[in-house]
Amino acid sequence: MFTFKEHSKFVYCAILLSFIGHPEIFPLVFTTKTQEIFNCRVDEDVTEENCFKLIKKEDIIQDLKTRAAISDFYPVKRVVLEYPGEELLVVFDANFQYGQNFYLVASEEAKENFLKPPDTAEEKEEKSEEEKEGTLDVHAYKRSVRKPWVSLGSEKEVEEESVKGYVTKIKYMFSRARRKFGAPIRFTDRNASHVKDSYVECTSYQDTTFSIKLLERDVGVQMVPKVKEASTQTKWTYPKNAATQYSPRQLSNEEMEESLSSEKLKEFLTSVHLRMEIALQQNEIMNAFFDDWKALAEDETSSGDKSDVYLKAYQSFTDPQYLKDRSISCVRWHPTIYGIIAESATQQHSDEERINLSDKLLLQDSVIIFWSFSDPIHPQLILQCPHDIYCFQFSPSDPNIIAGGCFNGQVVLWDISKHEERLQNAKSITVGPSYMEDDESVTEPPLVRYCATSSTEGSHKTVITDIHWLPDHFEVNRTGTTFENRAEICIQLVTCSPDCLILFWDIRVTKLPGKLSFEKEKNIFDMPPGVPDTFKHLALSWKPLIKVLLAFFQSLAADFCFNLPRTYLIMAINKSQLKNKPLCSMSSSSKFSIYLIFLALQDGEIIYSDWKIKIDSDSGKPVSKKPSHKYIIHDEAVNTVQISPFFKDIVLSVGGWNFAIWKEGVTDGPILESSCTAQRYTTGHWSLTRPGVFFIGRDDGNIDIWDLLKKPHEPSHFQNISKSMITCISPWIASPKQQFLAVSDDSGVLHVLEICPILSQSSSNEQANVLDYFEREVKYLKNYEKYQEFQAKERTEKESLKCTYFC
Repeated sequence: MFTFKEHSKFVYCAILLSFIGHPEIFPLVFTTKTQEIFNCRVDEDVTEENCFKLIKKEDIIQDLKTRAAISDFYPVKRVVLEYPGEELLVVFDANFQYGQNFYLVASEEAKENFLKPPDTAEEKEEKSEEEKEGTLDVHAYKRSVRKPWVSLGSEKEVEEESVKGYVTKIKYMFSRARRKFGAPIRFTDRNASHVKDSYVECTSYQDTTFSIKLLERDVGVQMVPKVKEASTQTKWTYPKNAATQYSPRQLSNEEMEESLSSEKLKEFLTSVHLRMEIALQQNEIMNAFFDDWKALAEDETSSGDKSDVYLKAYQSFTDPQYLKDRSISCVRWHPTIYGIIAESATQQHSDEERINLSDKLLLQDSVIIFWSFSDPIHPQLILQCPHDIYCFQFSPSDPNIIAGGCFNGQVVLWDISKHEERLQNAKSITVGPSYMEDDESVTEPPLVRYCATSSTEGSHKTVITDIHWLPDHFEVNRTGTTFENRAEICIQLVTCSPDCLILFWDIRVTKLPGKLSFEKEKNIFDMPPGVPDTFKHLALSWKPLIKVLLAFFQSLAADFCFNLPRTYLIMAINKSQLKNKPLCSMSSSSKFSIYLIFLALQDGEIIYSDWKIKIDSDSGKPVSKKPSHKYIIHDEAVNTVQISPFFKDIVLSVGGWNFAIWKEGVTDGPILESSCTAQRYTTGHWSLTRPGVFFIGRDDGNIDIWDLLKKPHEPSHFQNISKSMITCISPWIASPKQQFLAVSDDSGVLHVLEICPILSQSSSNEQANVLDYFEREVKYLKNYEKYQEFQAKERTEKESLKCTYFC
């Protein structure tokens, strides 16, 4: 075993080697097998006290030959072979000073220093004491000589770090009369209300010592990247009551006379006389209190905080009888009567469930419900429907005429002229004691039966997904010729469906065929009781005027009819160029044109084509030409396609998880396409008063409000409306200062929201700014297409050069 002194020598050597960092130290990892071979097992052969082991060089070389690369000495093979001595020193590194459990000393000098370390300070002191004791009689005593102190600069540092007082100290002296020394002190309790002079007040006074005006101050400011907050306790010189004033400070008569008669006041009045006169004249000419900051903005609506943008809840409508377990499919505002809104609902069943439950669904009522702002609980009018209505429209020329598209493909007409007065005079029902006692006091809303339905043979084979009244100045005949409608009354309809047909309908009286049986004439002209005879000529015999087959959908017709995707029809007609022109002669180059955009909701494909009809040689039926362009932008069903109310060539399409904005004539793709969102988009609608604003509904019950001039890359605002999916959005202008937004959900609830002024009132140049934005996007899209063509051409040239080189 080692003694404490020997152990200290070894520790000293290890520390010395670690500080020096000699290259002869090589850390090694000794596995259990290596420790057994060389008898250097940890805590048995080597310990922290006995930490070294001498290993013969021949044994290490033999281990390298036997185990080769498996040997733990393999990393230092060259060092072992070049070592001059016969034994190598291996040291157990218990504290992992060099990173491993052992290390190899690869030089004789370092090995000797480790085995025979220099004497420590304690040993040197012991040796010096022993030498002194042995030579006490021999050496004579030498007296120590005092050396002068030499300064190395430490006193300057001490002087710099010492605290010195630069502020003059304030001295206070307290004195007391001699006779009061040692006098007894008595403390008593007194009530302040009983003794008049028990309250001592320290009144404020003007101290001239602290009233010096600071005319100039030398301040240095430096900006630092980090800011640190600190606090300190200020020095309160004397108590001063700075919040209470018991009497006003007034100048005496002598002081007032002196101030008014002073030369300084006269000079001041003389210098400001002219400026004061000019200021008084300007006050008569202009408003001195005009807010210049508000004048910087164009109007009040052009600026606003995020909190100012809102959709305020105004009304909500639902009916437990007709709307239970139904989804609202279409919402329309009455064109002329204030506060009247109509909605239709469909069953929440898939196509397969509809087939299985067809018998039960026939027994359930399909209706269109009219609501009024004056009575949010009771419907005002109910239109009876033969099947679920997917879409309906008021006639632009006569709002009492309503056309709807059924789920089975039929077109239905209603006439509500008898109930127009009821809608105009709709009032809220006051709930009183009589109402609480007798439910019969509440009148039921009138049930209006449909006037006419189209024949099942001539109708669509699947659900009608969109219906439009043709403009009052436009009309077509059976041959497809377009001409002007001089009566200026909407008399024709156009419908579309996934069965690949576009049907034109005429509601006028047509000449009956010459050979009609008496029974058929009776069935046509005898209407049920209570039903207006407005469209009795169409009963049971109403067939489409023109059938147009979409040739490019023929191959997908079977698939479309099974999955029931939604197809939208958009028509744009120019009245100024209207003359007797057949549809087949029109093209995109003419100013008077009809263009169509069809969207198959099943895969989100958008097909753009000019309207051009040709007669099929095989069937002899009019068919449309093949589409000019196809786009796959939306990754799921497309649910909204709408023309901007400000720009007739700008179209908004919504579907799947994104939306796109298109421009007629630009065939390179959409001019604006949004990124995919986390929630699916279900519907959308343009704002009626702001060109760059539109609303998009989501399946989580939220509405995204987009403002292209503010944030074209993300919604500027969003608001939660319902817990269910948003199905329809329909804005309405009630007055120049009031607008509403009708939002329906999948649970059968219709929400009416009031639009805030920021979202409803546009600035004077907003339309021009939005148009400029669309033109910039079109220019960017064209430049991007040219850049892609240039890259493709460059890539082709490089490939051809490579082919020529290798060939």
